[in-house]
Amino acid sequence: MVSATVARNIAGIFGNVISLFLFLSPIPTFITIYKMKRVEEYKADPYLATVLNCALWVFYGLPMVHPDSLLVITINATGLAIELFYLSIFFYFSPNPRKVKVGLWLIGEMVFVGIVATCTLLLFHTHNQRSSFVGIICVVFVSIMYIAPLTIMSKVIKTKSVKYMPFSLSLGNFLNGVIWVIYALIKFDLFILIGNGLGTVSGAVQLILYACYYKTTPKDVEEDEEGLSKINSQLQLSGNHGQTKRVSA
Repeated sequence: MVSATVARNIAGIFGNVISLFLFLSPIPTFITIYKMKRVEEYKADPYLATVLNCALWVFYGLPMVHPDSLLVITINATGLAIELFYLSIFFYFSPNPRKVKVGLWLIGEMVFVGIVATCTLLLFHTHNQRSSFVGIICVVFVSIMYIAPLTIMSKVIKTKSVKYMPFSLSLGNFLNGVIWVIYALIKFDLFILIGNGLGTVSGAVQLILYACYYKTTPKDVEEDEEGLSKINSQLQLSGNHGQTKRVSA
């Protein structure tokens, strides 16, 4: 019989793979930016939000905060590196005012994470206290990040079209949430469970909407690639991310 530890590790590895797929989903957006040599109307907000989310979950997974969370660290550290790479491209091709905005946001995020880390290590002295404090902060930010997919789902209902809600990302978000929920249940982790439970529900609702409105989506309308890329970037926030993401894990 497979032990709980082995089962948890297997679930975490699958979660890492799916979360990585979600982190890489905005690549077409940045290929477009690179070809145009400018960012046009693309926004850095989703990537800035994911950087903060990943940084907090990396800290959550550290041994001095929440031991035995290596797979939480691996995917969120990987996601953090990927998002910073995206932002470097965005920064390079942005006009100066937008460069300043992105730079200030990144500095603000680093300061915030530094404050959280300092307070955690100085004010709390047990793993349970530290993981509870950081976990609550992570869950709050993850919950806020689910606002983006809600706007897309609302658009699907109003237009009766799934044109801007790609099936692959909706399925990826759902599977990512399910895998990390299993991971959280094997060795109970309330904060990963809450974050990815929300991700599972969000992904399930997206799949239900896709099933409901797929047939009513016009087949002869040419895809708006720019709009689709922007939506992909927003949907990517839902998962990531053990979280990924969703990216609790």
